[in-house]
Amino acid sequence: MFTLHLLSAALWVGGMFFAYVALRPAAAQLLEPPLRLPLWGKVFKHFFRWVWAFVILLPLTGYGLIYLKYQGMANVSVGIHIMQFTGWVMILIFAYLYFAPYKKLKHFVAEKNFPEAGKNLNIIRQLVFINLTLGLITLISASTLHY
Repeated sequence: MFTLHLLSAALWVGGMFFAYVALRPAAAQLLEPPLRLPLWGKVFKHFFRWVWAFVILLPLTGYGLIYLKYQGMANVSVGIHIMQFTGWVMILIFAYLYFAPYKKLKHFVAEKNFPEAGKNLNIIRQLVFINLTLGLITLISASTLHY
């Protein structure tokens, strides 16, 4: 259970890190909007399938570990409380990102309305930055404040 929890967190945060610091600048440098925006639509389509799995697995395995290992929230460290809070905020941000700007991005890309698609990609970029920051805080708090 711990391994599944750790892998889910690492892959979600690692995927955001890769997309934000490697793929985004390369795509912006090499591709014009008519190619870049559909690329992002496909990238998100594949990545977000995994993120939905992580969004389900992380709370299930996290609460499972809390109740099996610590017999409840009253017995966990402050790091676990921070991890739980930031994790839920990340999940809420992702759900908003998925059902609002990502849905609009797909719609505008299909219509070849690249200015509007670009506006939604920018919103997604900002939300991914927030979630990446929260994910790093979560990983740090879980690994350092827990002990």
